[in-house]
Amino acid sequence: MALVVNEQVRIPEQYIELIFVRSGGPGGQNVNKVSSAVQLVFDLAKCPDLTPAVKQRLRGLAGRRLTATGKLVLRCETYRSQHRNRAVCLERLRELVARALERPKLRRPTRPTAASRQRRLQAKRHRSHIKALRRGPMTEE
Repeated sequence: MALVVNEQVRIPEQYIELIFVRSGGPGGQNVNKVSSAVQLVFDLAKCPDLTPAVKQRLRGLAGRRLTATGKLVLRCETYRSQHRNRAVCLERLRELVARALERPKLRRPTRPTAASRQRRLQAKRHRSHIKALRRGPMTEE
């Protein structure tokens, strides 16, 4: 079963590896016996369903969660239940890939309008005039 990100993008499960490990935190004596934490490893480098641009944005979003071999590692140990931790991990991956799919808006540099330049210079002249009045009349000694 593939992880559905949106209508166009699905990540095949062969690129997602789920590892169940022991979790810290609450759970009493049960915590020492049950591997309820989930570590999700997504092979970003080998996944052909994502374009190079999306992969590049995903690398930026992943930060320290990306290994040197190009694998994205997510860990969840929020819940005592292995099933719920697995669902949370998969949802985090889906959200991360969805964010990487969004193209950033192109920034078009703009120049100030003639009117705004004129207002700025007028404000500078006005401020200069106010400060000149504080100096008082020039007296010769």
